[in-house]
Amino acid sequence: MKYIYLLIIVAALSVSCSEKKKNSVEYLIENGNLKTLREKRGELVGEQQAINDKIKLLDEKIKTVDTTKNVPLITTFKTKTQVFNHVLELQGNVTTKNLLTITPEYNGILTHVYVKEGQKVTKGQTLAKIDDGGLSQQLAQLKIQAELAKTTYERQQRLWEQNIGSEIQYLQSKSTYQSQQEAVNQLYQQIAKTTVKAPFSGTIDDIITEQGSVVAAGQSPLMRIVNLDNMYIETEVPESYVSNVTKGKNVSVNIPVLGQTIETKIRQAGDFINPSNRTFKIEVEIPNKDKAIKPNLSARLKINDYTSEKAILIPQSVVSENAEGEQYVYVVNDKNEKGIGTAERIIIKTGKTQGDIIEILEGLSSGAEIIQEGARSVRDGQSVEVINYETKN
Repeated sequence: MKYIYLLIIVAALSVSCSEKKKNSVEYLIENGNLKTLREKRGELVGEQQAINDKIKLLDEKIKTVDTTKNVPLITTFKTKTQVFNHVLELQGNVTTKNLLTITPEYNGILTHVYVKEGQKVTKGQTLAKIDDGGLSQQLAQLKIQAELAKTTYERQQRLWEQNIGSEIQYLQSKSTYQSQQEAVNQLYQQIAKTTVKAPFSGTIDDIITEQGSVVAAGQSPLMRIVNLDNMYIETEVPESYVSNVTKGKNVSVNIPVLGQTIETKIRQAGDFINPSNRTFKIEVEIPNKDKAIKPNLSARLKINDYTSEKAILIPQSVVSENAEGEQYVYVVNDKNEKGIGTAERIIIKTGKTQGDIIEILEGLSSGAEIIQEGARSVRDGQSVEVINYETKN
């Protein structure tokens, strides 16, 4: 009897396996019957739809059970008050008021050059001589005539004091003497123009015209003299800074070619606004003890035009703007021990910027926890999860 049951079970399993094989996708594809292929496909599509419906039901239930789902992950930082030194960055050129190309005051031949390039000279020192074209001989003749006029005048004066002679003779001799003396003085001045002297102490940087050349007054450059003691930077500042960039303001000067950074001050701020570009000029003093700084070097200036002792600074990247033009940031309130809190949009008023930071004038106080990473994806009143925060330095 048991043997018969076993045979029945084996036969049933064999039939079942045979049916499953005939109903498998592989068998149907191998068989190639179009009708059965379509029926099988419809059966599988129905099963797939049923599975998708079950998955959807499970997702809906998970949403109601898992309160942390769809809570954005964010990072934050805390604000604090700090000193904010805003700087205005400008470009400028080094120059000096004691840089001059000397030209002659007299036409003639440059007969002597008494200095050479690189030589240090003092104010009033003779640098060169121009041929006077016979003025010295004229001066000698005029001096003789002046001496004669002086003798005649002195004699007439003595006679007049003794009531001898006429008054007109006395006055004529006096006038002649004064005229001759004035002519001598004028000729002295003319001859003095043939001598070229140093207008200030400095160094002869370049001899431009060689000895023996013909030179023209006010036109022919003779030599260049420079003094590196009184160096400064001149630059133009936009008129919007006229009340902040003033005499005495601190300036950090960087000269890239020399690799030097110098801390100095504004020594002069112009009172004239250039109408063509709406700027005013400033001069920044440059100490030059080692004489390494030369005229016309380029320099970068950072002028401290604004300082706040208790400023709140945040990255510009976390600041957004609404349709009304108002700026805002998101802060985290009511954060629990798991880091879950509520995002709140705060309208702010901003001040000056420096690099990637911006000053907050209104809306935030020290200790506010500002959303940094994820600030663009949260909404006002939305729950958020803080994964870490750091205090802004």
